[in-house]
Amino acid sequence: MGEVIVIASGKDGVGKTVLAANLGAVLAQNNHSVVLMDLNFGSRNLDIYLGLENRIIYDLVDVVTGVCRIKQALVRDRRFANLFLISAPQSRQKASISAEQLKALCHELKKVFDFIIIDAPAGNDGGLSLAISAADRAVVVTVPEYAAIRDTEIISDLLESKGILNRSVVINKIIPELHQSGLVPEPEEIAEILRLPIAGLIAYDQNIHISTNMGVPIAAVQGSYIARNLNEIGIRILSKSL
Repeated sequence: MGEVIVIASGKDGVGKTVLAANLGAVLAQNNHSVVLMDLNFGSRNLDIYLGLENRIIYDLVDVVTGVCRIKQALVRDRRFANLFLISAPQSRQKASISAEQLKALCHELKKVFDFIIIDAPAGNDGGLSLAISAADRAVVVTVPEYAAIRDTEIISDLLESKGILNRSVVINKIIPELHQSGLVPEPEEIAEILRLPIAGLIAYDQNIHISTNMGVPIAAVQGSYIARNLNEIGIRILSKSL
């Protein structure tokens, strides 16, 4: 049986969806079968980050309400034969789904795929609770800002209260010069505040923004330091020792 990993954040703009897309690419490149599932109803972006926006016909709600079969909603990434996307609906008005429906869908997907990576809505509203309901483990994404760290701590506590004990943090948008000057919290301080192991550190790099606009996960750009770093993050996230 496969595993469900939820990618969560306390606020928008910290790079949660970017990490989800690239983690999917990393796992696929390492011969794992992966489904990326977007739960951002009405504000989906995973399809854009993967360059699949013109290939979406059916979405998550269509699957759970019986409009289509699971296979029809799975959009294969052209670069990786074993990476698929199930998109969120573009409209918030489309019928919502229940935790029981999501868990049933993930149960079926886990029979076939190694990993289901859920891009959860930012914040701690009902959308996150829905995503958590099907998760086996979680990765929370934050940036080195005290306001973001406080929001992340709330999310981590919520995950723990829902029984998600296997949790780690990825700290994104690190600017080395600021850390060297002591103007922003160090990764060690962030980990201590959150009481979470660090799965990875990602430096701020404009190439990451360029890749998302091009619909290409930067982890797929072989030879770059960013791709190597993301691959190491993927390994650490999957490590049972984290």
